[in-house]
Amino acid sequence: MTELMLALIVLVVIAIWKGLRIVPQGEEWVVERLGRFNRVLMPGLNLIIPFIYEVRYKVTTKDIILDVPQQEVITRDNAVILANAVSFIKVSNIERSVYGIEDFREAMRNMVQTSLRSIIGGMDLNQALTSRDRIKAELKEAIADEALDWGLTVKSVEIQDIKPSPNMQQAMEMQASAERERVALVTRSEGEKQAIILNAEARLEAARKDAEGQMVAAQASAEAIRLIAEAVKENNSSATFLLGDRYIQALQRMGESENSKIVALPGDIVSAIRAIVGGKS
Repeated sequence: MTELMLALIVLVVIAIWKGLRIVPQGEEWVVERLGRFNRVLMPGLNLIIPFIYEVRYKVTTKDIILDVPQQEVITRDNAVILANAVSFIKVSNIERSVYGIEDFREAMRNMVQTSLRSIIGGMDLNQALTSRDRIKAELKEAIADEALDWGLTVKSVEIQDIKPSPNMQQAMEMQASAERERVALVTRSEGEKQAIILNAEARLEAARKDAEGQMVAAQASAEAIRLIAEAVKENNSSATFLLGDRYIQALQRMGESENSKIVALPGDIVSAIRAIVGGKS
């Protein structure tokens, strides 16, 4: 009898020992009874009946960081860009997270990648490169409902990097270089055009000034002729003297020149001058 009691006590101690479960803070354990979901063990000391109840899953209740691998995405205008993201999720329903999906981490990665391709595929290249906040918001909205069905809560989604592929980057650099050359050519052509315009305006102004000068000289000559004509009418001798003086000056300038000249002079210069001004010889 004593041996039987001792054996029973030993079995009870072993059963208690085997049934003790210490769940660490930040985790919750799923217990199955004969292969079927029974309950969830909370952090702390827990006791289960061994051999009948079994801890099947250990699930973290901390925020889970899921890195989404970089992938190639084609935009609406057929540009290839590289994009990757990181998702912050939390298990909100342990039963759904372990029984609703085979591997919720892998499922979330695939869903984020698929949604990211869909969102960026509806944008042009420039729009995709400059709309991180919009992409983040649409991405979170796209995966939130599905994640909830798996017992997960999407806390946030961040776009780590979004950039053109190497080939696309090279094409963009070539396009930018061509655009800079075009702008330089336009600027140079515009400068040459302005220079031509300014030169033409300068020539026009010079021609106008020259014409004005010729006009003034012509007016002065006309005025001089008028005055001489009036002087001739009033005093024939004075006009004769003036023309004679001009005649002599012209001969002096001709004589100062080094070129050979033949000058025919009238025999009576005074009579010739009087004849020019209309006087009597």
